[in-house]
Amino acid sequence: MKIAENTFGSKYHVDEKGFYGRFGGAYIPEMLFPNVDELQRNYLQILRDPGFQEEFDQLLRDYVGRPSPLYLAKRLSEKYKAQIYLKREDLNHTGAHKVNNTIGQILLAKRLGKTRIIAETGAGQHGVATATVCALMGLECVVYMGSIDIQRQAPNVARMKMLGATVVPATSGSQTLKDACNEAIRDWINNPVDTHYILGTAAGPHPYPDMVTRFQSVISEEIKKQLLEKTGKANPDYVMACIGGGSNAAGAYYHFLDEPDVKLIAVEAGGKGVHSGHSAATTQLGKLGIIHASKTLLMQTEDGQITEPYSISAGLDYPGIGPLHAHLYETGRATFLNATDEEALQAAYELTRLEGIIPALESSHALAKLGQVAFKPDDVVVVCLSGRGDKDMETYIRNLPGNTGGNV
Repeated sequence: MKIAENTFGSKYHVDEKGFYGRFGGAYIPEMLFPNVDELQRNYLQILRDPGFQEEFDQLLRDYVGRPSPLYLAKRLSEKYKAQIYLKREDLNHTGAHKVNNTIGQILLAKRLGKTRIIAETGAGQHGVATATVCALMGLECVVYMGSIDIQRQAPNVARMKMLGATVVPATSGSQTLKDACNEAIRDWINNPVDTHYILGTAAGPHPYPDMVTRFQSVISEEIKKQLLEKTGKANPDYVMACIGGGSNAAGAYYHFLDEPDVKLIAVEAGGKGVHSGHSAATTQLGKLGIIHASKTLLMQTEDGQITEPYSISAGLDYPGIGPLHAHLYETGRATFLNATDEEALQAAYELTRLEGIIPALESSHALAKLGQVAFKPDDVVVVCLSGRGDKDMETYIRNLPGNTGGNV
């Protein structure tokens, strides 16, 4: 996999200063400058090293289990009258796309001489993936997670602890993903020499959005090869993905960004309704602001205070989106939709009953919008199934139609 090609001439890729259009950059406190500067100066050189790429590819193949399958969902296709393929990131080791990025970042951290790893997590999949690679490499691991998310994602918390990670609750603010990010950044400021922050999404200060996107770009690279084998053409008509910060979407879109005939659809968390006061639909509710050291679209009050996001999905309740996605929204390169909690639940039950696949709540938001797009029968649609639903079983069981709270 070639993960460090020069894309600075592209309209939709990061520029030399870390911006996508007017979004991105590194708006960091002075105490964080040495950490971020070290990454900015070294990440592309490390990623271009043949030894790094060889080790990265070997671990993706033999440890993660890539390539992940591209599955033609026949019964789903019949219902929505298109050729719908699922990119099965749920079949990766650890159960989601997150491990693609943590493998890359742990290899980078070792080359920078770091011995301690910190991370933030919402749904827990990034925390599990980080704890997994730390166990693999024998490095100390500390994962920050909102107190509310610790309660609703208990299976993943148990997995992290079994893998040897220390899970630290974030008890400020909404006690969810945003607050876990805040705590991780504070830790990094206080431990600049030996610690690397494995940020889990395509957000944060440059170079994180670009670096995470490059590691996740294996998704779209495989889609092109697999579609060529299955259909005779490398490009689909549509690529759909859920979006919070946006790493699975960034990876699924990457190799199609400069292919205008490929329509990109991102689905945000509408929560209880975009204008209900309980939502995380950033493109609909946000305006230009800075969060976690990046300029992007951000849900905020008139005086610039961050609005607390909400979603039934722990991985999507983030008040901003990554700068790449803010740029794709503003330029119109991608279409942004949103799905409510109820729509996501129903899409999860539908995929389970039609295809025998239980998706993560995050992925279910993308599935929920299949009926809203006017597909033609010969359209090839790829949905990034970013994770599996094991972690969400309690929520699914609690909300099953006809269930009154007892066991099923």
